[in-house]
Amino acid sequence: MFNRLLIAAAFAMIPTLGFAWDQKPNMPVSACAAQIPYGLPTTNNGHQIVIECHTAYILAEDTVAKIPAWVSYTLTPAHAMGCLARVNAFATDNILPPGQRSEPKDYDASGYDKGHLANDADMSWDPQVQNESFLMSNMSPQTPATNRGIWKVLETSVRAWAYVNKVPYTIYAGNISGVGATPTTIGANNVVVPDFLYKIVINDQTKEVQAYIFPNLKTDQGHNIAPFLTSVDKIERNTGITFPLPPGADKTAVASAPWPVDVRTLDSDKKTVCKSN
Repeated sequence: MFNRLLIAAAFAMIPTLGFAWDQKPNMPVSACAAQIPYGLPTTNNGHQIVIECHTAYILAEDTVAKIPAWVSYTLTPAHAMGCLARVNAFATDNILPPGQRSEPKDYDASGYDKGHLANDADMSWDPQVQNESFLMSNMSPQTPATNRGIWKVLETSVRAWAYVNKVPYTIYAGNISGVGATPTTIGANNVVVPDFLYKIVINDQTKEVQAYIFPNLKTDQGHNIAPFLTSVDKIERNTGITFPLPPGADKTAVASAPWPVDVRTLDSDKKTVCKSN
């Protein structure tokens, strides 16, 4: 079965009721070069995907599962210090036609969060950028324990690494599903619930790479991300996706420990900076 890579032409922009922002048409991949500095990931698992380039991130939507195969963006130190309050402007992605997308109502009474892959706090430096982070194409069904727990711990750690170290980091994030014989789905659009979430984090200065896989569990997994360290190779084998890395990076390597993190400085400085804005 051949992978069908669809670079989607822009569909007519239909206003999203209830939210005072306009969705932009899909941009060419070249406009997202800053979000994929090592190249475009390639999907070789036979899934039908659509590549979407937004203002501050790029993604490949699995139009059968209705969740992202991967999302990529580069987080700069300045962008890690965004001050916009969370808006919860969840919106149907009008780039995708009906039948190939999820809707906010798919998650109603499901027991799952609309879990960001490119997270809101990394996108809270510009209103349009933040609103685009709430497109449903950037979501997957995540248990509250995972989304608000260990997944959030890594999200916060990445922001602290970028801000405190004054270095940009490139992030790949996505879902692993199909581990069981029949995937769990939610909603009228049969949105697939991932079995695992993954994240690959690249220090764009040192070219060091760390990779993580988290089970999408309903139980608390603590706040220590170290046990979830893995290799890029393992993520590739479980997703059928090839992730471009800096030259010389070892895809089979597993980091011995997460990079040191200073969340206190991030939180303290953010309070000061955002209060003065």
